[in-house]
Amino acid sequence: MTQTVPPATLAKPPAALTASCFVSSFDRVAVTPMLVLIAVELDVPLAAAVTVASGYYLAYGLSQPMWGVLSDRFGRLRVMRVALLGAALAGLVSALVPGLGTLVVARIVAGACFGGVIPTSLTYVGDTVGVALRQRALSSLMGVMAVATATATGVGGLLGDLAGWRLVFTVPALCALVCVLALRAVPEPPRVEIAGLGRHVRAVLSRPWALLVFSLAFVEGAVLLGTMAFLATALQHHGISTTVAGLGTATYGIGVWLSSRLVMRLSRGRPVWLLIAIGGAQLCAAYTIVAADVSVATVTVSSLVLGGGYSFIHSSLQTWATSVVPEARGTTVAFFASSLFVGGAVASWAAGPLAENGAYPLLFGLTAAVAVPLTVVATLSRRRYGLLPPEGASGQPQ
Repeated sequence: MTQTVPPATLAKPPAALTASCFVSSFDRVAVTPMLVLIAVELDVPLAAAVTVASGYYLAYGLSQPMWGVLSDRFGRLRVMRVALLGAALAGLVSALVPGLGTLVVARIVAGACFGGVIPTSLTYVGDTVGVALRQRALSSLMGVMAVATATATGVGGLLGDLAGWRLVFTVPALCALVCVLALRAVPEPPRVEIAGLGRHVRAVLSRPWALLVFSLAFVEGAVLLGTMAFLATALQHHGISTTVAGLGTATYGIGVWLSSRLVMRLSRGRPVWLLIAIGGAQLCAAYTIVAADVSVATVTVSSLVLGGGYSFIHSSLQTWATSVVPEARGTTVAFFASSLFVGGAVASWAAGPLAENGAYPLLFGLTAAVAVPLTVVATLSRRRYGLLPPEGASGQPQ
């Protein structure tokens, strides 16, 4: 019989859940410094090797609604174990394939499977941690993911140089298998039963508040994930080496980790809308800095501030997403995460021509401008939402 935990009884995520988020984040980021090594070993152009990453990210984002629906229907831990097992097998295949085509397919499968880990973990937090402590718990997970991001960039690159890119895919695959076993001891939270998979989706998409949160996540993804990727290329456009450019942008992970600690403290007794306003102001300031001047110093500072902005605004929107449709929380969080990654992909595609022409001040200036209405709408909307009745079947806040 499946062990269950009463709702809203935990103060922080279980260790096995936290470790699973670390492994998922590590695998998602570790591929970036491997692309050149893959291109050289497989004797393909770098542009072709990039599909290893782009296919992974696309599958990662688009698969999340599916995992959310499944977790609402079949259980959080069961879905996580299946996702991690699939990711582990795909990772091991990735390390053994002889050619680019099969590698791309294996990485797409790995991305689709790892895409089910973090959203389901966030949903588990929403199921088991009370609203008063929920943002602290989510911020704790964000801090772990920030450490994973920094570790993947540094350790992944080192492993790739010393032992090749295949080992970099093997390590998180083996760790995923360990997480599958560890999650067997984690209790399953109770869920509100909704008959039929389609009803989960309809329950979510029929809520105006949920649609608003998804829209805000899409714009946040465009501002953060979409444009932030061009900070390093802006430095390279000015003749800065790839190593220095990477180190400059690595302060983003430091900013996320440090600010997540601060958010955990400020979330006690501070309204969520105020945290959103602080985070949005940091996003505006960060892109204004690099719009005025692109240098190692400004990119380093901007990346650090962006990490802080992400911790404040993203953890607040994540917390909001866990409460708007509590009876279909897994589906809601998955749509939220998918909106975030799709927004980043669309922004990256739209910003490509500006980056190719070296128009980085314009690109960063436009992003700072977009961050202003994002901040205003998110702040005022969350403040209004906070005045509604307590969380219940109607999906209102406590």
